[in-house]
Amino acid sequence: MKVTTPGTEDLRAQGSVFHRLHTGTGAFDIVGKRSRFYVALGLLVLICLGGIGFKGFNLGIDFVGGTQLSMPAVGAQGPIEPAEVEKAFGEAVGHAPSTVQVVGSGDAQTIQIRATSLSVAEVASVKQEIFESTKPLAANGQPSEAVISDSAVSGTWGSEITQQALIALGVFLVLVTIFLAFYFEKWMAVSALVALIHDVLVTMGIYALVGFEVTPSTVIGLLTILGFSLYDTVVVFDKVKENTRGLLSMTRRTYPEAANLAVNQTLMRSINTSVIALLPVLGLLVIGAGVLGVGVLRDLALVQLVGMIAGVISSIFLATPLLVDLKMRERRYQQHAAKVEQRRTKSASRDAAGEAPEEEPKRPVAAAAGPKRPAARPAGKAQRPSGKKRR
Repeated sequence: MKVTTPGTEDLRAQGSVFHRLHTGTGAFDIVGKRSRFYVALGLLVLICLGGIGFKGFNLGIDFVGGTQLSMPAVGAQGPIEPAEVEKAFGEAVGHAPSTVQVVGSGDAQTIQIRATSLSVAEVASVKQEIFESTKPLAANGQPSEAVISDSAVSGTWGSEITQQALIALGVFLVLVTIFLAFYFEKWMAVSALVALIHDVLVTMGIYALVGFEVTPSTVIGLLTILGFSLYDTVVVFDKVKENTRGLLSMTRRTYPEAANLAVNQTLMRSINTSVIALLPVLGLLVIGAGVLGVGVLRDLALVQLVGMIAGVISSIFLATPLLVDLKMRERRYQQHAAKVEQRRTKSASRDAAGEAPEEEPKRPVAAAAGPKRPAARPAGKAQRPSGKKRR
């Protein structure tokens, strides 16, 4: 059934898009076009699942284990470029390292090289080749091979982090579902849970497609986006609950129309909230990763950026439309929608015939309490004023 709030056609013709965003009068028919959004978001999820299934994640050394080397970022010829280190590493063992990144700023900058597990002979060969190519400086200002340190990293720690993150995610989803079911209703809890799963899948899929290395910072960032996604959905659902209170006793709007109005009324707030929240995340991504070269900030910022955008999209185009479909499966809301259409048909017939429109039945309002008036004096002989009796 197409959702068209009364007067929507006039609202769409009045003012610009920004004016309609600020007024929030239901000019954007989001719920009525929900099938289009289902198709678009469904294709996005399929692409992300394909990226996870076929390309997979670029797991970091903390998850799969390996060898990590660290060295100063300044050599005898000046700053050392990561490309020089990567080339020397490849010439020593025959393959490129997993990552080569500059960490820190100023004089404290170091270069970290992460690769698959290397033997003792391979580590020695890599150190020698990197030293001959870059000549890193020691604290005394002289080139020294001893400043190139190495360490073996086990994947056990990353596996424990993943296990704890999955447990935390499961507990969070259960508690959120129970809370929403009690605070709102069961269908709102189901819709919010589906939107939350959508956000997690899209974030993980885009991360897999981009090919960024999955680190413990990535897992932490993935858990932090859950709260933001849920917050935006709850804001919209709270307005839906307000607009649909006592809806079945009236015939002015159907449930889809009231829900669409709620989305319009909170649309500008969702946009403002997301923009303000994304600004510091963009700062982390641009300054932290681009300027300072800190890979941890890049991993954390990317997953938060994608997750927040996905959360705003799902709360508007997925959670509320899905709630409408679930509610309209109930017979009482179907009957109410039929009554609304019947009343509008009668109203259109009256308008065509030039008759007065039928008024919406009003709820009974209790009379306001006021001072009691004195009861009327019973009919009879008028009382004489007190005083002396007549003789």
